[in-house]
Amino acid sequence: MADATVDTIPYKKRRIFGWYFFDWASQPYNTLMLTFIFGPYFAQTAAASLMAQGMDAGAANAQAQAMWGYGLTATGILIAVLAPILGSVADSTGRRMPWIWLFSVMYVVGAFGTWWTAPESFDPTVALILFGIGLIGMEFATIFTNSYLPSLGPKEEIGRISGSGFAFGYLGGVVALIAMLGFFQAASDGRTMAGLTPLFGLDPATKADTRIVGPFTAIWYAVFMIPFFLYIKDAPSTPRLKYRFGKGIGELITTLKNLPGNPSLLAYLGSSMFYRDALNGMYTFGGIYASGVLGWSIIEIGIFGIIAATSGAFFCWVGGFVDRALGPKPVIVACCVMLMATAALIVSLSPTSVMGIPIAEGSALPDQLFYLAGIIIGAGGGILQAASRNMLTRQGNPDRMTEAFGLYALSGKATSFLAPALIALTSDITGNQRLGVTPLILLFGIGLVMLLWVKPDGEDNK
Repeated sequence: MADATVDTIPYKKRRIFGWYFFDWASQPYNTLMLTFIFGPYFAQTAAASLMAQGMDAGAANAQAQAMWGYGLTATGILIAVLAPILGSVADSTGRRMPWIWLFSVMYVVGAFGTWWTAPESFDPTVALILFGIGLIGMEFATIFTNSYLPSLGPKEEIGRISGSGFAFGYLGGVVALIAMLGFFQAASDGRTMAGLTPLFGLDPATKADTRIVGPFTAIWYAVFMIPFFLYIKDAPSTPRLKYRFGKGIGELITTLKNLPGNPSLLAYLGSSMFYRDALNGMYTFGGIYASGVLGWSIIEIGIFGIIAATSGAFFCWVGGFVDRALGPKPVIVACCVMLMATAALIVSLSPTSVMGIPIAEGSALPDQLFYLAGIIIGAGGGILQAASRNMLTRQGNPDRMTEAFGLYALSGKATSFLAPALIALTSDITGNQRLGVTPLILLFGIGLVMLLWVKPDGEDNK
């Protein structure tokens, strides 16, 4: 079924404005939950529990990183299996909004539920399940909201719109992170970054000042999704609630059978599968790495996050114009090269050496270089994601765009277990958290090689 929104809904700024707000509303799950607040909190709390059982600090940190990785692996597999099926079912009716409502509820419930992960009763399995529910909600909602992208403007403007959307999302992540650090998260002196005691009497002794990140993220999403639901609508002529699973799955099977006949799309799905997995590994383990290897506090990790996300917001906006001028493929190549080099830099950092060269005890150089790495990851990662979803609009069938983004999610999640699993496995085998992130370099490299078979504008006979 063709995307009726292109024909029946005019190209209006308020639709673009509403669509941007999904990125603004959902970004805190990545910024606060996955990378800079809850992820490090999980790792620190799990490691403390393991050390209380007699494990030494280095092994405990590596094991906590491995637990986080295995949890994300399980979630990624579930997303990979369901994403293309749900996308195809939605395309068989043209209705996306009810699905976005459903997955928004999962986002809010999962995020809010992480409040109940206090150290005194900490259960890593429960914490990972709650986090996973919210992550699944965020990922599936993203599939359906991304599928509106081709209807927001002419082809030559999609790169700019995508980049500006990611920039707006990064800005939302920055504002949310500043609010979290300024009003809730206490430092060692019991004060927030703004010099306040945590709001609502949150007790740092029970880590309530950190656990509040879950309810805060849930409420943020619920409030800032309002513009999206106001301005983004399914086409009025779309059938109501007639979800034909058999028809949708049948059309998905046909699409999969026909993929070899679209080698550019097939190569792009394969390429993005690896480089996006590597990028997600950077996001997922960045805060945990800073905590375990460099010994940073949650506040220090949060400040790092503000710098990285601010870089992402600015460069995503700039990258959208570069994408419009050059097209998405050269932008993707440049970002992958830059991020692969950054991954190699991160692996070389420790409190006592940089790139294998010993440094003076107490030197600030490793911390400074990690801040630099954060700026590059924020910039390169944001531009890469924005250019990647624009590239998909050029590769996919415009009549089956939700399904295309479902396949895109499948390609992103089919091996999404690779980065967490390889990091977890390498951390387990070496007992060294720093060496655990080396597989990311390989994943970026594989993605770059596979881009050689991707045509900038897809197959001519698409």
